[in-house]
Amino acid sequence: MKSQLTVMSLLAAILAFVLGLNITLAHAQSEIFLCDDGHGSKEYKNNGATKGCKKIDLPGITTIPGLPRKPAVVTAASKPSSSPADFPKVDSGTQKTRDNDRRQILLDEMRTEERKLADLKKEFNNGEPERRGDERNYAKYQERVASLKDDVNRTEKNVDALKREIGNLK
Repeated sequence: MKSQLTVMSLLAAILAFVLGLNITLAHAQSEIFLCDDGHGSKEYKNNGATKGCKKIDLPGITTIPGLPRKPAVVTAASKPSSSPADFPKVDSGTQKTRDNDRRQILLDEMRTEERKLADLKKEFNNGEPERRGDERNYAKYQERVASLKDDVNRTEKNVDALKREIGNLK
Protein backbone atom coordinates (compact mmCIF):
# COMPACT_ATOMS: atom_id res chain seq x y z
CA MET A 1 0.00 0.00 0.00
CA LYS A 2 2.82 2.39 0.91
CA SER A 3 4.68 1.67 -2.30
CA GLN A 4 1.54 2.34 -4.36
CA LEU A 5 1.06 5.65 -2.54
CA THR A 6 4.67 6.61 -3.15
CA VAL A 7 4.44 5.72 -6.85
CA MET A 8 1.17 7.68 -7.19
CA SER A 9 2.64 10.79 -5.56
CA LEU A 10 5.74 10.52 -7.76
CA LEU A 11 3.58 10.26 -10.89
CA ALA A 12 1.50 13.26 -9.76
CA ALA A 13 4.65 15.33 -9.28
CA ILE A 14 5.99 14.37 -12.71
CA LEU A 15 2.63 15.16 -14.31
CA ALA A 16 2.51 18.57 -12.61
CA PHE A 17 6.04 19.32 -13.79
CA VAL A 18 5.26 18.28 -17.37
CA LEU A 19 2.08 20.35 -17.46
CA GLY A 20 3.96 23.38 -16.17
CA LEU A 21 2.08 23.69 -12.89
CA ASN A 22 3.87 25.50 -10.12
CA ILE A 23 4.48 23.28 -7.14
CA THR A 24 5.59 25.34 -4.19
CA LEU A 25 7.73 23.64 -1.62
CA ALA A 26 7.53 24.60 2.03
CA HIS A 27 10.61 26.25 3.40
CA ALA A 28 11.83 26.89 6.91
CA GLN A 29 11.05 30.60 6.91
CA SER A 30 7.36 31.27 7.35
CA GLU A 31 5.25 33.86 9.13
CA ILE A 32 6.03 34.27 12.82
CA PHE A 33 3.65 35.87 15.31
CA LEU A 34 4.44 37.25 18.77
CA CYS A 35 1.44 36.68 21.03
CA ASP A 36 0.80 38.34 24.40
CA ASP A 37 -1.75 36.61 26.64
CA GLY A 38 -2.54 39.76 28.67
CA HIS A 39 -0.72 38.50 31.79
CA GLY A 40 2.70 39.55 30.56
CA SER A 41 3.87 36.23 29.11
CA LYS A 42 4.85 36.20 25.44
CA GLU A 43 4.78 33.29 23.08
CA TYR A 44 5.95 32.81 19.50
CA LYS A 45 3.52 31.02 17.17
CA ASN A 46 3.27 30.17 13.50
CA ASN A 47 -0.30 31.47 13.19
CA GLY A 48 -1.94 34.63 14.46
CA ALA A 49 -5.39 33.24 15.11
CA THR A 50 -5.20 34.07 18.83
CA LYS A 51 -6.14 37.50 20.18
CA GLY A 52 -3.15 39.71 20.98
CA CYS A 53 -0.86 38.35 18.23
CA LYS A 54 1.27 40.59 16.01
CA LYS A 55 3.16 39.48 12.94
CA ILE A 56 6.90 40.10 13.22
CA ASP A 57 9.30 40.38 10.33
CA LEU A 58 12.53 38.49 10.75
CA PRO A 59 15.51 39.02 8.47
CA GLY A 60 16.29 36.20 6.08
CA ILE A 61 18.92 33.63 6.91
CA THR A 62 22.24 34.40 5.31
CA THR A 63 24.64 31.57 4.67
CA ILE A 64 28.24 32.05 3.71
CA PRO A 65 30.18 29.09 2.40
CA GLY A 66 33.37 28.33 4.28
CA LEU A 67 36.75 28.70 2.67
CA PRO A 68 38.45 25.49 1.66
CA ARG A 69 41.09 24.41 4.13
CA LYS A 70 44.66 24.15 3.08
CA PRO A 71 46.20 20.80 3.92
CA ALA A 72 48.50 21.05 6.92
CA VAL A 73 52.12 20.31 6.23
CA VAL A 74 53.44 17.77 8.70
CA THR A 75 57.14 17.90 9.34
CA ALA A 76 59.23 15.66 11.54
CA ALA A 77 59.50 18.41 14.19
CA SER A 78 55.75 19.14 14.28
CA LYS A 79 54.65 15.48 14.04
CA PRO A 80 52.78 14.55 17.23
CA SER A 81 54.52 11.85 19.21
CA SER A 82 52.64 8.73 20.24
CA SER A 83 53.41 9.34 23.90
CA PRO A 84 54.74 12.26 25.95
CA ALA A 85 58.46 12.44 26.69
CA ASP A 86 57.92 11.89 30.42
CA PHE A 87 55.65 8.88 29.87
CA PRO A 88 57.01 5.81 31.66
CA LYS A 89 58.61 3.21 29.41
CA VAL A 90 58.27 -0.54 29.88
CA ASP A 91 61.20 -2.80 29.08
CA SER A 92 60.65 -5.70 26.69
CA GLY A 93 60.94 -8.41 29.38
CA THR A 94 58.15 -6.85 31.45
CA GLN A 95 55.99 -6.43 28.35
CA LYS A 96 56.52 -10.09 27.37
CA THR A 97 55.49 -11.17 30.88
CA ARG A 98 52.35 -9.03 30.62
CA ASP A 99 51.55 -10.43 27.17
CA ASN A 100 51.99 -14.00 28.43
CA ASP A 101 49.72 -13.28 31.41
CA ARG A 102 47.12 -11.81 29.07
CA ARG A 103 47.32 -14.85 26.79
CA GLN A 104 46.92 -17.20 29.77
CA ILE A 105 43.90 -15.26 31.07
CA LEU A 106 42.26 -15.36 27.63
CA LEU A 107 42.98 -19.09 27.30
CA ASP A 108 41.44 -19.74 30.72
CA GLU A 109 38.36 -17.73 29.78
CA MET A 110 38.08 -19.61 26.50
CA ARG A 111 38.29 -23.00 28.24
CA THR A 112 35.58 -21.91 30.68
CA GLU A 113 33.32 -20.70 27.85
CA GLU A 114 33.91 -23.92 25.87
CA ARG A 115 32.91 -26.02 28.92
CA LYS A 116 29.83 -23.86 29.38
CA LEU A 117 29.01 -24.26 25.66
CA ALA A 118 29.34 -28.04 25.86
CA ASP A 119 27.01 -28.16 28.88
CA LEU A 120 24.47 -25.89 27.18
CA LYS A 121 24.51 -27.95 23.98
CA LYS A 122 24.05 -31.13 26.00
CA GLU A 123 21.07 -29.60 27.82
CA PHE A 124 19.67 -28.07 24.58
CA ASN A 125 19.76 -31.53 22.93
CA ASN A 126 19.38 -30.18 19.36
CA GLY A 127 16.28 -28.19 20.24
CA GLU A 128 14.59 -31.06 22.09
CA PRO A 129 15.60 -30.66 25.77
CA GLU A 130 14.05 -32.94 28.36
CA ARG A 131 10.86 -31.56 29.87
CA ARG A 132 10.96 -30.82 33.58
CA GLY A 133 8.23 -31.57 36.06
CA ASP A 134 7.45 -27.87 36.54
CA GLU A 135 6.81 -27.43 32.79
CA ARG A 136 3.32 -28.81 32.49
CA ASN A 137 2.44 -25.76 30.45
CA TYR A 138 3.93 -26.10 26.94
CA ALA A 139 4.52 -22.34 26.75
CA LYS A 140 6.93 -22.55 29.70
CA TYR A 141 8.81 -25.33 27.93
CA GLN A 142 9.04 -23.24 24.75
CA GLU A 143 10.34 -20.26 26.74
CA ARG A 144 13.08 -22.42 28.25
CA VAL A 145 14.00 -23.83 24.82
CA ALA A 146 14.23 -20.29 23.38
CA SER A 147 16.31 -19.16 26.36
CA LEU A 148 18.66 -22.13 25.94
CA LYS A 149 19.03 -21.40 22.23
CA ASP A 150 19.92 -17.76 23.00
CA ASP A 151 22.43 -18.90 25.62
CA VAL A 152 24.06 -21.32 23.16
CA ASN A 153 24.32 -18.62 20.47
CA ARG A 154 25.74 -16.07 22.91
CA THR A 155 28.31 -18.52 24.25
CA GLU A 156 29.36 -19.51 20.72
CA LYS A 157 29.91 -15.82 19.93
CA ASN A 158 31.95 -15.42 23.13
CA VAL A 159 34.17 -18.37 22.17
CA ASP A 160 34.66 -16.94 18.67
CA ALA A 161 35.54 -13.51 20.09
CA LEU A 162 38.06 -15.04 22.51
CA LYS A 163 39.65 -17.03 19.66
CA ARG A 164 39.95 -13.84 17.60
CA GLU A 165 41.49 -11.99 20.54
CA ILE A 166 44.02 -14.77 21.12
CA GLY A 167 44.80 -14.80 17.39
CA ASN A 168 45.48 -11.05 17.50
CA LEU A 169 48.20 -11.53 20.13
CA LYS A 170 51.68 -11.57 18.71
